[in-house]
Amino acid sequence: MEQPNAKEFHILIVEDDAEIRDGIEIFLMSQGYQVSKAANGIEGLAVIERQEIHLAIVDIMMPRMNGITMTMKLRETHDFPVIMLSAKSEETDKVMGLNIGADDYVTKPFTPLELMARVNSQLRRYTRFRNKNGQEQEERVHINGGLELNEDTVEVLVDGKPVKLTPIEFKILALLMKHVGRVFSTDEIYERVWNEKAVNTDSIMVHVRNIREKIEINPKEPEYLKVVWGVGYKIEKK
Repeated sequence: MEQPNAKEFHILIVEDDAEIRDGIEIFLMSQGYQVSKAANGIEGLAVIERQEIHLAIVDIMMPRMNGITMTMKLRETHDFPVIMLSAKSEETDKVMGLNIGADDYVTKPFTPLELMARVNSQLRRYTRFRNKNGQEQEERVHINGGLELNEDTVEVLVDGKPVKLTPIEFKILALLMKHVGRVFSTDEIYERVWNEKAVNTDSIMVHVRNIREKIEINPKEPEYLKVVWGVGYKIEKK
């Protein structure tokens, strides 16, 4: 599988544990990535304002400003991937991070190879998404009842009102809307969206829940995005 060209990317590590922060930096730099570091969310946001960042690795629990708050703030103006670092005891915070715009998470302790696999996966997805937005394409609009998705402008409308999705949420919804009525398993969604063998599909369930919160009038009784128990998810035909 094609790997991203590391020299083209600048990665930000936001972690209050200096040993972990420095260890990640050494490994990323050995792979050719440019790296910046910060010890908390306030410092991390300051780096983002000064430099172009292509991916951030953000710890959840940090002093001064935690990773959840930092991710929420950076999502107001930036769409680059965010990978959260979490301890097993931070399950609730991890889910909250995905809900407010993080793209993936790695649970401590982790191996450098595991983190690198996640970094490469997110950068491949981000590169495809960015290139797609920069190219002129034939307009591709998918309409299902009051739900409209435009792949050309990367917009989603519900009953004529725009809905803001993260890049990964858009990709998942686009997949389902291009195949209205078809059921996709979490593994299929992962493999179609990330273009690689499915790993960590728990994040798919969180992303789907987040999409529902944004496109459904009543997420507990969804009109569009339905679960087929034991099988997967689909967009209901209208």
